[in-house]
Amino acid sequence: MPVKTVYIMRHGFRLNWLTTDWKSPTNLPRDPPLAAFGETQAKEVADYFLSLPEDERPTAIWSSPYYRCLQTIAPTAEALGIPIFIEHGLSEWYSPVEPGTGLHPRPGSAHSLQQHCAHVSPEGWQSVYLPSRHGEDVPDFHDRAADTLRALIPLAEKTLPENKHERILLMSHAATVIGLARALCGNRELPFRAGCASLTHARRKEDGVVGAFEIVTLGSGKHLKDGLQRDWGFEDIQIADGKVVNDKGVPGTEGKDPGPSGLQIPVEQLARM
Repeated sequence: MPVKTVYIMRHGFRLNWLTTDWKSPTNLPRDPPLAAFGETQAKEVADYFLSLPEDERPTAIWSSPYYRCLQTIAPTAEALGIPIFIEHGLSEWYSPVEPGTGLHPRPGSAHSLQQHCAHVSPEGWQSVYLPSRHGEDVPDFHDRAADTLRALIPLAEKTLPENKHERILLMSHAATVIGLARALCGNRELPFRAGCASLTHARRKEDGVVGAFEIVTLGSGKHLKDGLQRDWGFEDIQIADGKVVNDKGVPGTEGKDPGPSGLQIPVEQLARM
């Protein structure tokens, strides 16, 4: 059954924006939980999806493995009775690491994250993409968003049990939300600022994935009592000599094996989908 509708959401308001005194439940660096306000936004998101007619609600969720994303979308999974699949291709965007400063973090597997969110499905889905722990420049990041969708959507259509997912929900981060929307509509220059818990709605207009969708709603906050907060766009990034400024890696990861990265599905397999 083809995917006809893609909902894309950004996580809610983060605790580390209010205080430096926080601890990650996952013990992963750069993985803060939501603030109380963000938890309220998460409930508002669930209320919104529950208010939709049944034939407009998503039937499965793919989420970034970061805790704030799972916190944001868990109430929706609970309300709709649908699973959360972990997809690393939806992870946070980090610019290239400053040489000699280590690696960017990589969250754990679906199995390890289930202890933090009971709605995570530990089986039935393997991440189609693993972002490089060395970071990504802007063009590489947009490639990642497009490649993730090129693999995720056909697999959702053809390999998941029940073969019923016409409407799917992707939970991610500001940059990644923007990259996903741009890939779906085929416009990498699409003007877009993504606020916390904002909603983007894309509808399929033709066969294919990248460029095969039209944007129905872009970064809406109408479902949120207090509207959009902490919106972000690529115009906010720091540029030096025409490139995004490097970011520092996690201390203690210098010299460690970064592990695999890139598309995790053979190109030949994708070509057959």
